[in-house]
Amino acid sequence: MIQVEGLTKYYGNYKAIDSLSFHADAGEIVGFLGPNGAGKTTTMRILTGYMPPSDGRATIAGYDVYENSLEVRKRIGYLPETVPLYKEMSVWHYVDYMAGLHGMRGNEREDRVDEVLDKVGMLDRANSMIDSLSKGMRQRVGLAQALVHRPSVLILDEPTIGLDPRQVREVRELIREVGEERTVLLSTHILSEVSQLCSRILVINKGLIVAEDDPDTLSARLSGSTRFYVRAGNVEPDALAEAVRGVKNVVEAHASERGVEVTSAPDTDVRPQVAAAIVKNKWDLLELKPMGMSMEDIFLQLTTEQDGEMVMEEEEAL
Repeated sequence: MIQVEGLTKYYGNYKAIDSLSFHADAGEIVGFLGPNGAGKTTTMRILTGYMPPSDGRATIAGYDVYENSLEVRKRIGYLPETVPLYKEMSVWHYVDYMAGLHGMRGNEREDRVDEVLDKVGMLDRANSMIDSLSKGMRQRVGLAQALVHRPSVLILDEPTIGLDPRQVREVRELIREVGEERTVLLSTHILSEVSQLCSRILVINKGLIVAEDDPDTLSARLSGSTRFYVRAGNVEPDALAEAVRGVKNVVEAHASERGVEVTSAPDTDVRPQVAAAIVKNKWDLLELKPMGMSMEDIFLQLTTEQDGEMVMEEEEAL
């Protein structure tokens, strides 16, 4: 549904994105990660038709975002980080107005507005003025306008920002639900959100795609070794390290977990040997499970400069 080939954008002499190429298929939730200033928002603005690229091509459902902008906008729902709401309108009339802009008419339009407000948990505030809403509630109204015309592609820029924990959980469930039928491109700084929602992630740094894969594969590729957690009744880290050849390191896990973290040599999976050694030595095996790099580890490794400094430039303002 989303196809990007060699996408480049200049602001004057500054190259915000550099020859980006990626895709997102139907029924796929793709995470779009990168530090501030990496080019995420620029890419999303191009995909949604807010501005043209300097070079390259992007298509949505087969339509070019520059040459067929109106056709693209019919098929896209967009939630920007700062939602442009009309504060003097009520919640219902605002979403109804947005539905009208998308060509919806009559009873179907009214029913759809009620349906989408119910879906985002705002039907009971349908008559409230937007100016009276909290930031979290305004975010949900923004999500409603992105969904009202049943788009086939949903582009979300920080969709859970400003929400309380309960609302975050509800919005994540909603994204997961709509992602079963639509293509979702999700930008977020909440790395655990990517792990919970996304089947694949794109990592962008300084305008370049630096990695693209599912979280588990990225974790294994970057760590270069197998990590797993072992909980046994009376195992000692040193004894376990000495008992199995190929074990690179054994350290105690967090005190509350009462286990150890085992790291093998690169490209060596010693889990069967570790399990056998625990049973042989009667250390009472209780649990053995794989551990990958956290999303924080992946993000930092891919976006940190060689001197250890994180690139944290602000996005260039239009």
